[in-house]
Amino acid sequence: MRETQSRQVVIAGAGVAGLTAALAFAERGYSVKLFEQAQHLEAVGAGIQLSPNATRILRQLGVLDRLMPNAVRPEAVVLKDAATLRELARVPLGHAAETRWGAPYLVAHRADLQAALMQRAAERPEIELVTGARVGSAATGPHGITATIESAGTTVETAAFLLIGADGVWSSVREKLARKEADFVRSRFSGELAWRATVGAGSPAGQAFAAVGAPYCVTAFLHPGFHMVAYPVRRGTAFNLAAFTKGERIAEGWSGHANPASFACAMRGTAPALVRLAGEAAPWTAWPIHTVEQRRWTTREGIALIGDAAHAMTPFAAQGAAMAIEDAATLAGFVAASPADLEGALAAWEQARRPRVAQVARRGAINRLAWHAAGPVAMARNLFLAMRSSEKLTADLDWLYGWRMPDGGAR
Repeated sequence: MRETQSRQVVIAGAGVAGLTAALAFAERGYSVKLFEQAQHLEAVGAGIQLSPNATRILRQLGVLDRLMPNAVRPEAVVLKDAATLRELARVPLGHAAETRWGAPYLVAHRADLQAALMQRAAERPEIELVTGARVGSAATGPHGITATIESAGTTVETAAFLLIGADGVWSSVREKLARKEADFVRSRFSGELAWRATVGAGSPAGQAFAAVGAPYCVTAFLHPGFHMVAYPVRRGTAFNLAAFTKGERIAEGWSGHANPASFACAMRGTAPALVRLAGEAAPWTAWPIHTVEQRRWTTREGIALIGDAAHAMTPFAAQGAAMAIEDAATLAGFVAASPADLEGALAAWEQARRPRVAQVARRGAINRLAWHAAGPVAMARNLFLAMRSSEKLTADLDWLYGWRMPDGGAR
C-alpha cells in the first residue's frame, strides 16, 4: 500500500460523529477526507446534552473552548411529577459535576456544537471537507479501500486504508453492508416519537416553562403517557423542549409530521400549567425514534461504523452524542496504536466498545420504564427516589460520566 493511501481516512457524514472522528484522526497525523451529502450543513435535533465523558474528549480535541461561550452549564438534573409538578429527585451538576468527573456537564444547541467542531476542523490542514457529496460504494482489496464519491452528477474514486460510516441512523454505508452480509442490519422504528420545540426565554412559552421548571437545570417531567425534558440553550436565551410518546411510524427524517392530537392525548392527567406550556410552545416538530440492533460494526477489510450508524439507541439516557464522540476518539486511538494491523485494531476496538455501549443502552431502557411508570410502580419509584440521597444518585452515574479513554485508545 502506498504511504499516502496508508495514512488516508475517508469518512461518510459530517455530523457530530464524523467531525469528531476527523479531528481525532488528524490529531494522530492521518489525512482525512470527510464527505457530507448535504450541500449545506444543517444541525438537526435542536438541543443536546453533553455529559463529562463527552466534554472531556471535546476538550482534548480543542473543541470545548469554542463551544463554551454558547453552551450552558446546568446546575442540576431535576425530576418532577408531571401531574403535580412535585420534585422527585435532584442530581447536582454545575461545579460539583466538574469537580467529581473532571469535565463539565453542558447543554447546548446542536448547531452550536457542530459550529465548534467545524471551526476546529477548519484549523486542521489534514482535514478536507466536501459537501454535496456522498460515498456511493466501496471496493475492498489487498491494497485498501477504493471509495466511489458521487457529487453533482459526477463520480470520482478516492483511495484509503479506512472508511468510516458516520452517516447516522439511516446510514447508507451500513445499508450497503447489510445487502451483502447478514451481520449488518437496517434501522428499526422503536414505536416512539420525539416531539421538539425551541422557545425564546422571554416568549410566552419560555415564561410558561420558567413557571413550572427549573430554568438553569435539566428538568424532566415524568408521566405514564409521556415524558418531557427541558433545559436552556444559546447562553440561556432559549429553552429546548423535547417530549417522548408512543406513536405510529412516520416518514424517516428529523422533521417529520405527526398528528398533534396524539401528543395532547398522551398529556392527559398532567398539571394544567404543563399543558399550557405545551400549547404555548406549539407547533412541535415530530421525528421517529429509530434504533439499530447491536450486531457488527467493522469489517476485516477496513470499514467501521460509529455513532448512530453502528448502534443508534433511544435517547432516554441522553447519551447518543456522547457515545458517538467516544466511538470516534477511541477508534482513532486503537487504529493509531496498531498501525501495522488494521484488522486487529478494528476487532479490538469493537470488542472494547460493545460492553460500554450495551450498558448505556440498558440504562436508557431502565430510564424509560421508570419515567413512564404508573400506579404501584410509580409509587415505588417515587419512594426509592425519596429515600436515595443526591450523593447516592450522583454516585450511580460515576461509571457513565467518569469514563475515560482506555489505554489502547489513548493519544
